Amino acid sequence: MASGIFFIAMELFMTPHHDHPFDSHDGTIQSNYLHNFEHSSMALSFLIYATFAIILDRFSSSTKVQNELSHLLAAIAFAQQFLLIHLHSRDHMGVEGQYHYLLQILIMICFVTTLMGIGFPMSFLVCFVRSVCIIFQGLWLICMGFVLFTPGYEPKGCSTKLEGDQFVVRCSDEKALHRAVSLVNLQFSWFLICVPGFAVSFYLIMARFYGEKVEYVSLMKEEHCPEDGLKNFDVES
Repeated sequence: MASGIFFIAMELFMTPHHDHPFDSHDGTIQSNYLHNFEHSSMALSFLIYATFAIILDRFSSSTKVQNELSHLLAAIAFAQQFLLIHLHSRDHMGVEGQYHYLLQILIMICFVTTLMGIGFPMSFLVCFVRSVCIIFQGLWLICMGFVLFTPGYEPKGCSTKLEGDQFVVRCSDEKALHRAVSLVNLQFSWFLICVPGFAVSFYLIMARFYGEKVEYVSLMKEEHCPEDGLKNFDVES
């Protein structure tokens, strides 16, 4: 939660623009802050989910209701993230557009598996796929940060240029663009191999050490948790 609040503050008030996100004349959002508000809105939706998840965990008397509402809020957060990435104010063409396109695939998988968690709260596979996809999404965002916003990490034949009030990666010709997009696809395919491979390997190692001795329990206080409600627990509770 603290990281979400810090991220929102960083996007809106700690930017390199050194000015206010709202126009001093009419109070409207300045055009160079549109993408900052989009990023902040994504963080806000996950912050709301995290807040209510904690509240439900502490005060809800029904584990079934807790599971369904928390998953619903998470699904809404992923849906908003998908919508804002799909309709992003930044460039949807070229290298950045390809990164965003592949990111949308990961977000959609997270959204679908989160909704499936409502109907199948005890499904290990649903929870495992969602968890792996969230890790995948985080690593992909880090990769995007290096390639798109760090000088010197652009693909060969491409460079970061200032267009208007935003820095974008532009390629010198069609051949360089095709090579850059192909590299993005290769990066995604390598992540697709490595991330699930690491996750399954890590699971096998943990299973070898702990076997079936691990029991999943709710974070709620025991007095708020009826014993017959254990069957409704989500695997990730």
